[in-house]
Amino acid sequence: MKRLALLLLATAAIAAPQESDYYAITTFETPKETAMEVSSIELLPGGKLALGTRRGEIWIVTGADSATPQYQLFASGQHEVMGLAWKDGSLFITNRYEVARLKDEDGDGRADTFATVSDKWGVSGDYHEYAFSSRFDKNGDLWVVLCLTGSFSSKVPFRGWCVRVNAEGKFTPTCSGIRSPGGIGFDADGEVYYTDNQGPWHGSSTLQHLVPGSFQGHPGGNEWYDKAPNMGPRPIDPIPEAFQGDRKRGDKTPHVDPDRMVKERERIKQLVPPAAYMVHGKIGNSSSFIACDTSGGKFGPFQKQLFVADQSFSNISRVFLETVNGVKQGVVIPFRSGFQSGLIGGRMDDEGRLYAGGSDRGWGARGGKPYCFERLEWTGKVPFEIHEMHARPDGFELTFTQPLDAASAGNIASYSMRQFTYAYREEYGGPEVDEKFPEITKATVGTDKNSVRLVIDKLTKGDIHELHLDGVKNAGGEPLLHAIGYYTLNEIPAK
Repeated sequence: MKRLALLLLATAAIAAPQESDYYAITTFETPKETAMEVSSIELLPGGKLALGTRRGEIWIVTGADSATPQYQLFASGQHEVMGLAWKDGSLFITNRYEVARLKDEDGDGRADTFATVSDKWGVSGDYHEYAFSSRFDKNGDLWVVLCLTGSFSSKVPFRGWCVRVNAEGKFTPTCSGIRSPGGIGFDADGEVYYTDNQGPWHGSSTLQHLVPGSFQGHPGGNEWYDKAPNMGPRPIDPIPEAFQGDRKRGDKTPHVDPDRMVKERERIKQLVPPAAYMVHGKIGNSSSFIACDTSGGKFGPFQKQLFVADQSFSNISRVFLETVNGVKQGVVIPFRSGFQSGLIGGRMDDEGRLYAGGSDRGWGARGGKPYCFERLEWTGKVPFEIHEMHARPDGFELTFTQPLDAASAGNIASYSMRQFTYAYREEYGGPEVDEKFPEITKATVGTDKNSVRLVIDKLTKGDIHELHLDGVKNAGGEPLLHAIGYYTLNEIPAK
C-alpha cells in the first residue's frame, strides 16, 4: 500500500500542469562569429526578422518560424541598437545617439546607405545612456525613451525624456520624468507604454503610460524644459522623502510616507502614476520589452493583453489594463519563465509567435546563458488562469479562461489579499511598505460560471492589491496555473 501511495503521488506530480504545457519555447542556434545579444526585433516583409544587438550589429533572419533559421549580417558598427522599425523599404534604427535610416540599395542583403534622421538628444559617454524606441505609430512617429546619465541625473539635453521622431526627422519632446527605461511598445488601441526600472523615485520596476505632456516621476531631466516650449511650464519637483530625525546629527532614517505618490499626484498635475508595478523580487527586477497580442487568438486566450519581459528574471509576465477615472491601471500575473538569458528585445508576429532575446552581460540573469534568441508559441491548450481583473467600488471582479467550480470559487476561504505600496522617494528603490490584510467578505460566482465578484472590506487608493486564489478550482477540480495577481489601484471606481 505504501508503494502504491508513493506511485500515485509521483503520478500526480508528473501530471501537475506546467507552463510549458501551454506555451512552448524554441531556442535557436545563432551565428558562431558573434554574441547574439538581442536588444530589438522588427518584422520585415516576406516573413523575415531584423535583430538589433547590444554589440551594435543588425542581422536579418530568414525562417524564424522553423527550427533552423538562417542569418545574414545587415550592418555593424552601431552603438547598442535598442530600436528597429521598418518603413517604406528602409530600416530605421535607434542607437545610443541617433535615429538612422539604413537601406540595402543593391539587393545584396547588406545596408548600403546610412543616413541620420535625428540626433537632437545628448550623449555624455556615460555607460548607461541607453535609447529605446518603438515602431512607427499611426501618426508616423517613433517614440524614443532616453535613459538618464548613469540613471540618476541628466548631464546632456533630453536625458530622462521621451521624444518623438518622424521619418523626416521632426523632433518632438513628449514626456519628462523618465529614469532607466528597458523597453517601449503599444497596446491594441495604439496607446504607448514603457518600462522603467527600480531606482531613485522608483521603489520597483514599473509599466508606465506615456501621455504626451506628462511627467513620469523622476525629476532629473526637468532642467531641459527650456528646450521644449511645446511642453508648457516645467512641473514642480516632487518633495524629497523627509527624515525622522535630525540629519545634521547623523540620523538618516527615512520617514516612509506610503501615501506620497497619491499626495504628489494632487500637487503635481502632470504626474502620471505607474499603470502597473512589476513587483520587485516577485514579478522581476529589471523590466524590459513590451509586446501586445493582436494575433486574434493565435497566441491563446489573452487577446489584446500586454506581455512584459524581465532581463533579470529571464521571464515574461502578463498585464491586463483598464482605465478608471481617466487613469490606466491593472493587474500583473506571472506567465512564462525558463528563457535562456536575460530578455531585452521582443516582438510578436501576426501568427502569434513571440520572438525574444537578450543577454546577461552587466547584470546577470536567471537563465544562465550569456545571450539567447528564442521563440514562444501557444501549444493550443488553454491554461486555467485569471483572464481579467477589474476594479469595482467595493472590490474586484475577475474572469477566468475556464468554467469554475462554483463551490470553491464561491468560498471566501479560497482567497486572501494583501495590500502594500512603495514610498515615492528619491532614495534608490525601497521596501514594500504600509502592509495591510483586508478581509474578503463575499465571493459571488457569476451565472456564466466564468467570473467571480469579490467584495473587500477596504480598498486603498495607490496600493498594490496582491490577490491569492489558492483554493479556486475549475470545473474539473484543477487549480489555477498561476494563483496570484498584483493589481495597482491608482483609482477606485465611483459607485
